[in-house]
Amino acid sequence: MASSIDQFMHEHRQVTRRWLLRASAGTLVTWRSAGLWGDDRSQSPVLVEAIANLESFLTLQDEFEDVSRGTPKPHTLTDEQKQGVGLTRETWSLDVVSDTDQPTQLRNELSAEQGTAFRFTDLMKLAETHSVRFAKVMTCLNIGCPLGMGIWEGVPMREVIWLTQPKLDLRRVFYYGYHNDDPKQMFRSSLPIGRVLEDPFDLPPVVLCYKLNGEWLSSERGGPVRVVVPEAYGFKSIKWLSHVVLSNIAHANDTYAEKNNDVDSPLKTFAATLTVPKKVEANKPFAVTGYAQVGISGLSKVQVWIHKDGDELPSDDRYFAAAPWEDSEILPPPNHWGGGLLDNRIPSPTWGIDSETGEPQTWPMRLAKVHWAKLIDGLPTGRYTLRSRTVDEHGHAQPMPRPFRKSGHSSIELVEFEVG
Repeated sequence: MASSIDQFMHEHRQVTRRWLLRASAGTLVTWRSAGLWGDDRSQSPVLVEAIANLESFLTLQDEFEDVSRGTPKPHTLTDEQKQGVGLTRETWSLDVVSDTDQPTQLRNELSAEQGTAFRFTDLMKLAETHSVRFAKVMTCLNIGCPLGMGIWEGVPMREVIWLTQPKLDLRRVFYYGYHNDDPKQMFRSSLPIGRVLEDPFDLPPVVLCYKLNGEWLSSERGGPVRVVVPEAYGFKSIKWLSHVVLSNIAHANDTYAEKNNDVDSPLKTFAATLTVPKKVEANKPFAVTGYAQVGISGLSKVQVWIHKDGDELPSDDRYFAAAPWEDSEILPPPNHWGGGLLDNRIPSPTWGIDSETGEPQTWPMRLAKVHWAKLIDGLPTGRYTLRSRTVDEHGHAQPMPRPFRKSGHSSIELVEFEVG
């Protein structure tokens, strides 16, 4: 197990902004006027061009960054091999069983061994009355760059669990997907049963997902069926789902707990840059843009601070709380959503989207990604460092309130550039 995890983390470290840059290449996106400044700076051609070249809000399936594990990775199998191991909609099945080590009492296990496994046709039957959709940014716990943003569709996991008719001793659900029939490659995540049965704080439900942006979930994205946990990092949203195990275990037993990861940390709010010129003319305005991941604590501001090399830094201020931060503009919802949506309309109903207008009910949307931009006034000749940060809805400035590594990226990004 150790060697496969080491390889997985090595792949994690290789992921940069390839997805962000690839998605923006050649794509012009129009954004609704937000009017933060209240003057003609918002009409600056430099700023308008920078905003127009941002990547789309939603990501096409094949443009998501991939950090899958497995040797070989399951999505690389041939079509014939996928059929043989249940990785097609026609052959997929799911075991929903009691944990043999910490058993719960079930009246009706769903298992291939007993001939009662849950199949894709069963899932679609439940979908007729229980399907849900929600927007979510998919992010790895140990990467500072989102893997992609999408509208995920599925059936709440609880609807399938109830089919087993649980009676007693059910405290936790753990689940895993297909990994080459090799126990050493099995990757497991888990949730308390309370989170599966009930949706706290107006969160969408944990789902067995089968569509992304209105299209069947591709094999690379974890199809035919994967778990998606709305408020969690990607390791909780297991791909190629094959087993759900109902257990009386009292603690998390996630594979990702190895290597000192915090497996119960929900999405954090943080900002990063997308475009910062490496060199600009002295005393000439220029634009910077970026994105913010809107975590569980929401987002109220994105701010930037430009520091000239040689100038004194705030002392005894590890997170630069006393620095002269300036507000940037959080861009409003785009006119074009991207992601390949039919007729450029988010399908209805979708969690948090007005069914009549197709517009977000609140903005910025929690658990999603938004963009920001700022026009910087001309600067004198020199070398500079630009930093960006978020302020959440509770007034916590990044990296607070959870600045610790291994619980999700939150460090303040810095980008160096030259003026002259």
